[in-house]
Amino acid sequence: MVKDNDTVIKEFNELVNMTAEELTAWLKGDASTSSGWTKDDGSGESVGHESGRKIVEILEKNPDKDPEKYDQEDIDHMRKVVAYNKRHLAQEETAKQNTESKSYKSLKNWGHDAQKT
Repeated sequence: MVKDNDTVIKEFNELVNMTAEELTAWLKGDASTSSGWTKDDGSGESVGHESGRKIVEILEKNPDKDPEKYDQEDIDHMRKVVAYNKRHLAQEETAKQNTESKSYKSLKNWGHDAQKT
């Protein structure tokens, strides 16, 4: 069953616990660019890194997190972010304990710092 937009927005804002500035800084580092699956378009960018850039755009566009200011494209990406983060947080205890793990780095690309409370 597909979640309604209000639920997606709420969960996105709970799971994405990095600011636009924190995520931008992370995305510029080697640890970010070297983790995750590489896209098929020949760019060399990982799927998670691309997602992180989109998350930054969403956060910067709507810093007050006003549900009325998200468009459907934002919500569609937010839905992917929620699904990814929930799935990996449920499966990957390593991400919470080891900042050098691929799981930790990948989750950060998707806007979630597992070391934050």
